[in-house]
Amino acid sequence: MTTTTPAPTAGIPVGPGLSMFDPIFVGIDEFGQHVNITLAYRNLLAGGEPGGGKSGLLNTIAAHAALSVDSRLVLLDGKLVELGQWEDCADAFIGPDITAALDVLKRLQVVMNNRYAWLRAHGRRKVTAADGLSVITVLVDEIAFYSATVGTKQEQEEFVALLRDLVARGRAAGIPVVAATQRPSFDIIPTSLRDLFGYRAAFRCTTPNSSNIVLGHGWAEQGYTATDIQPTNQGAAYLIAEGGTPQRIKVAYLTDAQIAGIADYAAWIRRPRRLPDLIPDLTRLDLGAAA
Repeated sequence: MTTTTPAPTAGIPVGPGLSMFDPIFVGIDEFGQHVNITLAYRNLLAGGEPGGGKSGLLNTIAAHAALSVDSRLVLLDGKLVELGQWEDCADAFIGPDITAALDVLKRLQVVMNNRYAWLRAHGRRKVTAADGLSVITVLVDEIAFYSATVGTKQEQEEFVALLRDLVARGRAAGIPVVAATQRPSFDIIPTSLRDLFGYRAAFRCTTPNSSNIVLGHGWAEQGYTATDIQPTNQGAAYLIAEGGTPQRIKVAYLTDAQIAGIADYAAWIRRPRRLPDLIPDLTRLDLGAAA
């Protein structure tokens, strides 16, 4: 669930001390208090008009994941530049290539199925930090690019089906999905897909209906509408967790220079883990691939 905590007094851990099972700092609330989310067993959807701050949220989460020793990154970015600075930290970085996007989602599906087979064999229902398995964090910048723009209709439908399966089943297997779109409409985010995201963040939207598509039906009518966010207030959003009430937050922002510095350090601390003999390829079908 979303938590609001006072500012830390002893500083924030950095480098290999971070874990994807730790709360992730994403910004501050209206009172200046820290807002954290626990992503290991949840998925996050961010929607809103272009320039609203969605990429800022994705980069903040990517920074935490890149600095976590128990995390592997899979990035899908049709524009190449929103998540591109994290490429050296990622196991897979997919650009404007629907074929490659489908391939990596199928490989992730294999890993997910292998992990569930492993959990079943051990009488378990979800992956925990004690298992020593990596949390494979999947970040998708602009769902609509892969589901409605590039490729054939059949490829687009296959992408949506694979993404839905990963969002529906991946979290208990340690494969959370963070996805963003600047086209919050029913054809891009159907209700059946939206409701699978435990966290939903609505950045500025042009209509109450668009805000409802992200947060859930009826919230705009209760006064929680992203249309009241000023265009100049980039990074402001309504964040809702499962069963909760939308909370007004201001997302943390990393400059390009800060991202470059963090990504460079993260790539350096990850170098030993990227060796093929230490990290099994996602294409492997044996249970060892689940690691």
